[in-house]
Amino acid sequence: MAPLDTQLDLQQREVVIIGAGPSGAIAGALLKRQGHDVLILERQRFPRFSIGESLLSHCLDFVEEAGMLEAVQAAAFQTKHGAAFGWGERYTEFDFRDKFTEGHGSTYQVQRADFDKLLADQAELQGVEIRYEEEIIAADFSSARPRLHARRNDGSEYHIEAAFVLDASGYGRVLPRLLDLEAPSSFPVRRAVFTHIEDRIDDPQFDRNKILITTHPELRDVWYWTIPFSNGRCSLGVVASAERYEGRPEDLDACLKEFVQEAPNLRRILKNAQWDTPARLIGGYSANVKSLHGPGFALLGNAAEFLDPVFSSGVTIAMRSSSMAAAVLHRQLSGEQVDWETEFAVPLKRGVDTFRTYVEGWYDCSFQDVIYYEHAQPEIRRMISSILAGYAWDEKNPYVAESRRRLRVLAELCRGDR
Repeated sequence: MAPLDTQLDLQQREVVIIGAGPSGAIAGALLKRQGHDVLILERQRFPRFSIGESLLSHCLDFVEEAGMLEAVQAAAFQTKHGAAFGWGERYTEFDFRDKFTEGHGSTYQVQRADFDKLLADQAELQGVEIRYEEEIIAADFSSARPRLHARRNDGSEYHIEAAFVLDASGYGRVLPRLLDLEAPSSFPVRRAVFTHIEDRIDDPQFDRNKILITTHPELRDVWYWTIPFSNGRCSLGVVASAERYEGRPEDLDACLKEFVQEAPNLRRILKNAQWDTPARLIGGYSANVKSLHGPGFALLGNAAEFLDPVFSSGVTIAMRSSSMAAAVLHRQLSGEQVDWETEFAVPLKRGVDTFRTYVEGWYDCSFQDVIYYEHAQPEIRRMISSILAGYAWDEKNPYVAESRRRLRVLAELCRGDR
């Protein structure tokens, strides 16, 4: 770790949060509501584009905890009641209002530029200071008070000392990069090609109150998302491993359209769509770290670990980590002895590992066999619905508490009954 320039101005704060996205805004608001001094530094200027547009129901528990639910409800985002799945001509759906775990049923599908700015603005209204277009270029955690080296958009630089730093930088992964905390993900490298379209969907089977996840009719490790918004547009993407893109058009728009034409349900419902936005590519997004915390810092959300977009778990994990970290940090700043490993890292990982079970099961097709099974018992569907709604920490749910064993047994039963 390089020594920091001692000639720069030095500012003193209690808590510094890196990143003003959902995890940063939620953590900032929660800590401010507990009476703490909070500064958020954000590298970009909001609003800015981001994916992760289909929220899970559990997200709203943390939005509500941070005092932002009323503002989100008033923002006219697309209501989301659940998830639908299509494979060839097969179709099934899960309603998050009919689930095993108590909590929010309905949630929203959001254009993240608007949603993230709303949360950040709400945090500011509660007294959190946010400085946009400022980035962290170095960090020193060798002393009792961490010191960050910040650079403004105009090129000027300064230092900040804080009692604690929360990294909510998402894919920027600021502290993992600066502190050599990055670790390889256990997931294969996959790529997503995606865009926004004016969907013009008039198919009666399509439910705008649900995300539609489509399995490629032949290549079951290839899947698509269709996320409708309230303005007549939708987010559309395909996820596949690198070899699945071989031989396909290099032009991203043509590549995505070719994939869509191979899925009968998407070909049908998107027949009138206006493709008016250039497609984008993101790859190698799965990430992990050696530790979720250290002396003077903790990592939130995607800054720590990102699994896969298939069940839209990213924002939920981010917000859950914010709520948990804010509670532990409040106690620490109040003079209590805390254990970040047992009170934050271990319980957070339990839910992440539950999601991991079902993500892995999706790609090895065991969970797909469960999803598309036509004779599932209602109570089991309600337990699965809870996990799809984000309640992956509810260990009263057998498919959370014993996720791997239960999924394996259930998949075998579904396969044996075909």
